Amino acid sequence: MKHKTLFQKDGNTGTNVKEQFSFREKLSTDTAMYAFLHKVLSSLDKRHYIGGLFCDLQKAFDCVNHDILLTKMKFYGITSIAYNLIRSYLNNRYQRISMKDRKFNKLSSTWEHMKHGVPQGSVLGPLLFLIYINDFPLTINKLADSILFADDTSIIISNTNPEEFKNIINSVITEKMNWFQSNLLTLNYNKTTFLQFLT
Repeated sequence: MKHKTLFQKDGNTGTNVKEQFSFREKLSTDTAMYAFLHKVLSSLDKRHYIGGLFCDLQKAFDCVNHDILLTKMKFYGITSIAYNLIRSYLNNRYQRISMKDRKFNKLSSTWEHMKHGVPQGSVLGPLLFLIYINDFPLTINKLADSILFADDTSIIISNTNPEEFKNIINSVITEKMNWFQSNLLTLNYNKTTFLQFLT
């Protein structure tokens, strides 16, 4: 499958980060919640139909495709030595699980070659993940507003017309699923829900 995605550069950073509230200086769950509530309450004050689609990606950090990530990095201007360094950091990594049983005997799995994922608990892991999902809001920004906190995504849909409101919801779901499929990410349906807000 060919990778299809949209990119947008923002100033000198080469990123479109205004929707992302995690792993960024002076932003937190509090600022993400404020942005979300401000949008919802403003729309209710205008008597709009408004709903929130709350999405959770399944094992998102583990599913980052290295080829797609490196392609996005090139687009954002990460090339030459920096690009080669990150490529070297991602490629030819091996991982295994070690644990102890009830009798404190050490058990280990075999070493497996890692073709996907960014190292969690690392300094670079969160940054690489943000680069990977940076273009997600662009697929729906003409239809809805996005608030991202790492792999948790809230999509706010608002419209004055009830029929258009329903149509936008369906369009957003379609665009969202297409983006996830193109980027080899899976939605966790057990933690994904839609909620309409009423006065």
